[in-house]
This record gives sequence, structure tokens and C-alpha cells, in this order.
Amino acid sequence: MTDSQAPTISASNEDILVQSLPTVSRLALVYAPKSARAQTLALLALDARLAHLLRHSREPMMAQLRLAWWRESLGQSAEQWPNGEPLLALLKSWNGHHGGLAALVDGWEAMTGAAPLSAEALETMAQGRGEAFAALADALGRSQEREAALKLGRAWALNDLAMRLGHASERDTARELAQASSGVRVSRALRPLMVLHGLAARRLAKGDESGATSPAAMLKAMRLGLLGF
Repeated sequence: MTDSQAPTISASNEDILVQSLPTVSRLALVYAPKSARAQTLALLALDARLAHLLRHSREPMMAQLRLAWWRESLGQSAEQWPNGEPLLALLKSWNGHHGGLAALVDGWEAMTGAAPLSAEALETMAQGRGEAFAALADALGRSQEREAALKLGRAWALNDLAMRLGHASERDTARELAQASSGVRVSRALRPLMVLHGLAARRLAKGDESGATSPAAMLKAMRLGLLGF
């Protein structure tokens, strides 16, 4: 998509979406080239929005209802979307490939189950993020990199879950499911995915958030984002 085809979204609304991202996601977005920024921000903002829905829903059923709205919206053409939702407006930059993001909604819905979560639920979450990364490759015209993007998304999800889940058994299961993805490289347009994965793996190895925010982590992000290794 060229700049002239970019979705109509105000700078203030875009800034709100950026500010909704976790720190690591904002850092990863820095390495998106201009031609890929809108699509990448839309994906990261959707992931953050779905996570927020789960955290702020008192009952699993309420979270599931809210997730169902997003699943239904992603199953529609962009022309059917209501006005006034900045995230949907930005998702128009996906040029019809947004349907692939329904798997991300399924992944977050799997996290509404009773604790401790099963290995199947964690697999669904990992696959959902992986499919979302693969859909981003399609949206950016990089379909030949779908498999690499999917592997990065799965690995990011499992490393992230292994750090954040509340039950030790859940964290152990996530670690067991994690698959090595060393050597997976992608083109410049998809480098933010490498940053996300690399910092999640580093955070897990260090055992705390400094693994993603220290000066050494910033250098790692720069190397992954600019050089791809």
C-alpha cells in the first residue's frame, strides 16, 4: 500500500494506539519501515487491545462476548465496519488481509479457561499469535515469508507466556512447548517481529523485565531491527 492509500486516521488517534502498546511492542514498532508502520501498529494494537479485554473482564463470559465482537468484525469486509473505532480504521491498511487475525482472537479466548491452563490452550494462543504474524506478512506483500513469520510469532508467544503466566505449571508447560527459532530471519518489513521474539527470549533467559529494557537489551533490539540477526 502506498502512502496515498494509507488509512484515514488522525495523528492523535494513532498516538493513542501507540501509547496503548506495552513498552517492548513500542520499541519493536520503531524498527518498522514507513511502508509497514500502519500494518504493524494495527497488529500490535489489536494484540494489546485483546489482552486488555481479558485483564479488565470480571468474568470469562464477559471477555468471550467482547472477543466475539472482534472475531465478527474481522470476519467482515472493511466497508462494513462502523466509523469511530481508530483500530478498525487502521486495520484498513491491511487491504483485505485482516481475516487472518481471527486466529489471534481465538488465541486470547483460549486464555479465558480455568487455571492452570492446559497445554492445548497455550498451543492455541501460540498458534494464534503465529497466524497473526503470518497474516501480517501477507498484508505487507511478503507471503513468501509466512512460515518464518509464523515461527517467530509462536516462539514470541511461548517465551512471553513463560514469563507472564501466574501458575508455575503453566510457565513450565510454555517452556516445554517453546521451539528454538534461531536462524529464522525475515526481511526489513518484518523486523519488528524479530525484535519482539528476541527480547522475549532474552527476558525469559534473564528471569525479569530487565532482560527487555536494559541497555544491553536496547543494543540487541537495534541489532535485530536494523541488521536482522
